[in-house]
Amino acid sequence: MSTPPTPPESNASAATSPASSTAVRWSGLTHVGRYRQNNEDTFLALHFDGHEVRYLGKTGEASLAGTDFVFAVSDGMGGAKSGEFASRITVDRVTRLLPRGFRLSAAGLATGFQDLLVELFSAIHNDLLKLGFSYEECAGMGCTLSLCWLTPEWVQFGHIGDSRIYYLPHAGGMTQVTHDHTFVGKLRRKGEFNERQARTDPRRNALQQALGAGNQFIDPQVGAVGHHPGDRFLICSDGIVDGLWDREIQEIIRAPAGEGPPRSIAQQLVETAVQNSGRDNTTAIVLEMLGSAVP
Repeated sequence: MSTPPTPPESNASAATSPASSTAVRWSGLTHVGRYRQNNEDTFLALHFDGHEVRYLGKTGEASLAGTDFVFAVSDGMGGAKSGEFASRITVDRVTRLLPRGFRLSAAGLATGFQDLLVELFSAIHNDLLKLGFSYEECAGMGCTLSLCWLTPEWVQFGHIGDSRIYYLPHAGGMTQVTHDHTFVGKLRRKGEFNERQARTDPRRNALQQALGAGNQFIDPQVGAVGHHPGDRFLICSDGIVDGLWDREIQEIIRAPAGEGPPRSIAQQLVETAVQNSGRDNTTAIVLEMLGSAVP
């Protein structure tokens, strides 16, 4: 897999490239799956400026001028209803804490994003630990979090767990930007496991890091990918990975619109994954970078 581009140490937004994206189209969907009774996955789509936060619908298209966007997927764990509670707490904290970082984007301070994302993940982690220690029904609850903070030139990302962020550049190919925080994920990054082995190994869902879940320390992965018109990004829970091979994910995202009733790309991914497997809750958000502003 190739390594995505990273932002420079200095002001990343000072000089806007002529090829920079000016708008984003998104679609998102979550499904309980075919066997679970409740959905512990949650996805978040919102945009914000220096004054207010606005939630977005499951599909839409908007200009990148004057506002930042956040898209995130969280997969809860902990049994009963506590996993669902953990993922909902997580997206609530994102909504409350992240918008104050809009001034970083407005000022073009690229190096501040990663510090703010680490602070955000730590705050969520501590909140979940406190609830787990304080209430018996919340003991051991936790969640994954894969988050994209979209600014006019960069997708800043933060991640922990085994949900994933994929980058599909306009020129072709697909890169898994995030690391699966599992023993199996580590083996695959080292080249000791291929995709088939990783998908079938019984340890594939054993998390080494998550928010909450009784973990004393966390080390979230943070970084950035520069975006251009035609690029696409996928944020998904492990239900997508369980139901679709990487090749199938790429084929669905890059396929031209077909005949019949229109379905969003996220809907196609989720419905196909559930049909193929459906053993877990299944969630996807697809971002499409556009080259012309939306009115």
